[in-house]
Amino acid sequence: MPERKRRLKILILHMILFPTLIYTLSFFSLAPKSWTGVDEAVVEKIAKEHGREAKAPMVSPDKGDLLLFIFLVAGAVGGFAGGYYWRMLVGEKKEPPQENNSAKGS
Repeated sequence: MPERKRRLKILILHMILFPTLIYTLSFFSLAPKSWTGVDEAVVEKIAKEHGREAKAPMVSPDKGDLLLFIFLVAGAVGGFAGGYYWRMLVGEKKEPPQENNSAKGS
């Protein structure tokens, strides 16, 4: 009997979550016009007003896998540094030795 209740709960959960997910995805995908970012809406407008046009980026993300390679190298360097200093990052801190004040004063 508990197995039947469990399956019923799972079925009801799916009946609620699946339509909610479908509605959410369709709501955002049926937007009439894509939103413009801050760069396009504000920064480019002000730059054109002041006579400065946009330049091509140094690392163009639409050309090849250069951007992917940069992220790979940055991840490898960060992983190496994290692995090298792992004990300092998560290890227990050593407490400084406590002096015995009673031995000094007597």
